[in-house]
Amino acid sequence: MKDKPNEWISISDLMAGVMAVVMLMLVLSVLQNKVADVKREQEKNSGQAAAQQKLNAMMHSMQQEMVDQGDAALVGFDIASGKITLRDKIFARGSACITDQARDALARLAPRIQAFVSGSTNTQVFVEGHTDNISVNNPVVDYTRFCTVYDDNYTLSAARAREARKLLIANLNDQQSHRVIVAGFGDSQPLKGISPSDERNRRVEVQFLTHAPSRQEQGSAL
Repeated sequence: MKDKPNEWISISDLMAGVMAVVMLMLVLSVLQNKVADVKREQEKNSGQAAAQQKLNAMMHSMQQEMVDQGDAALVGFDIASGKITLRDKIFARGSACITDQARDALARLAPRIQAFVSGSTNTQVFVEGHTDNISVNNPVVDYTRFCTVYDDNYTLSAARAREARKLLIANLNDQQSHRVIVAGFGDSQPLKGISPSDERNRRVEVQFLTHAPSRQEQGSAL
């Protein structure tokens, strides 16, 4: 009499095979996701590198123009950090009014700002005002003379940043200008290595920022 095949063993073998296929599919899915993540990261880094190269080229161009026009003393450049500094000579003392020479210099930078902001929706410009730590003893209320009213260094620093921004966004439309942001830090961030009372702390810094598009932005661009 022949032995009948054990049906339970056959079912067990079948289930083991199914589980092996399921596990293989899970492993393949995980690997595909990891490959996709690596690819996205590479694309992000490549995009960031290209954006940084464009920013460096723009800043080199602006720096050379300031030198050619004899305005190098008004604007300092930190190309590695993507930042320019509008020095104290741009403003009349204790005032947010921009001197005529500085006004012409900033007007020449406006087209470069337009090119930077309009070139990508992933760009921002922060215009940040700073002062020394010499206190404001008497409130300034003559707007016509000082282009602002203020009673402390924070208000003065913000007003100076605001006046500089007006010239820098001259070529931008309303939507683009929303990405050029003003902040006033007063005397809270003195330059390293110098006294907080040093006049070099009276400055406006313009920081150019660019970031890689998010996944949602990448999808909408397809």
